[in-house]
This record gives sequence, C-alpha cells and structure tokens, in this order.
Amino acid sequence: MSALAELRRHLRPGQVYRRKDLARWSNAVDRHVRELMDNGRLEKIATGVYMVPRETRFGKAPAKVEKVVEAFLGDDRFVLVSRNAYNELGVGTTQLYNETVVYNRKRHGRFRLGGWTFDFRMRASVPKTLTQEVLLVDLLHNLDRLPEDRTKVLPSALARARQMDRTRLSRAVHDYGSARAERLLAPILESVAH
Repeated sequence: MSALAELRRHLRPGQVYRRKDLARWSNAVDRHVRELMDNGRLEKIATGVYMVPRETRFGKAPAKVEKVVEAFLGDDRFVLVSRNAYNELGVGTTQLYNETVVYNRKRHGRFRLGGWTFDFRMRASVPKTLTQEVLLVDLLHNLDRLPEDRTKVLPSALARARQMDRTRLSRAVHDYGSARAERLLAPILESVAH
C-alpha cells in the first residue's frame, strides 16, 4: 500500500484534522495533503487545519461547526454562542447575526474557518453548556455592542433575571460574568441573600 493510500485510509468524512494528525500517517504530509486537496478529498479551512467533506444527496457538506472549532483550537474547552439565541430569552432582542462567538481559553480575534466567521474570545473559564442564565449574563455584558434598543432590552433582561433560578444566575455571574453584568444583576441577587 502506498503512503498516500495509507493516509487516505485514515480519513473519515465529516472529520477535521490538524496537519500534525495527518503527519502520523504520511511520510510526505505536505505533498500528500496537496494531492488530496487537488482531487477534492481534503479542504483547507485554516493554516494547518483540513476537513474531509461529507457526501450527501445534495452534494458535499462541511464538517460540523464544533469539529472545525475544536481542531482549530486544538482544545475541546469552548462554547459556541450565536447572538441569535438572545432572541429566545424573550427580552425584546430582534436582530439576526451571522457570526458566532467562541468563548475559549486559547485564541482571541476574528477568524474565517471553512466558510464561517467566528469571533474567538478568551476567557479564564468557559461554561460546558450554554444555559439561559449564562446567555442572559452574556447579553448584559454585550448589550452596548448590539444594535438593539438598550432602553427597552435592559429592563426586560432584568425582569427575566428575576424569573430565573437565583443560584444558577449567581454562579453564571461569578464564573462567566463581567463587572458590568455583575453590577447590573447585583440588586436582584442581593435581594435573595437577605
């Protein structure tokens, strides 16, 4: 079996690989990657990061977003936040966004990966899941950056906070909140402490 065939044998549709992963199966990784890209078996999504497209009845489909981000970071400690999710809180936000925020512990900045634009933001700690409490804290942190009517959204967001589980909300503020979110939610959280 040729070295290229050996590399091809390890590639799985819908998976994302870093160059160093591919180098384990190839004695000439750069040449083999170039050949695989030329015949459509691999697609470059960032420097040193490649995707094997999945075949669907509609044609080639990219890997899942989570796999792309995990390979790019080389880490699985991240959470994806679409600001469209703010609309699900029922606090009066209405805008639609086509950029995903990636809270993580390694990278900061805007990157285009596999056709998607991501805003990577480093945080000391990253939630494992995106709860309603974490999402509300994130909304309050980013409210001035959003093209929303702040005078309507802020009172609605604070009213929504009063309906949430205070223990989980307090933990979200402590673990992931900014000083701004903490200040805005302090009266609500203090009222429970007394």
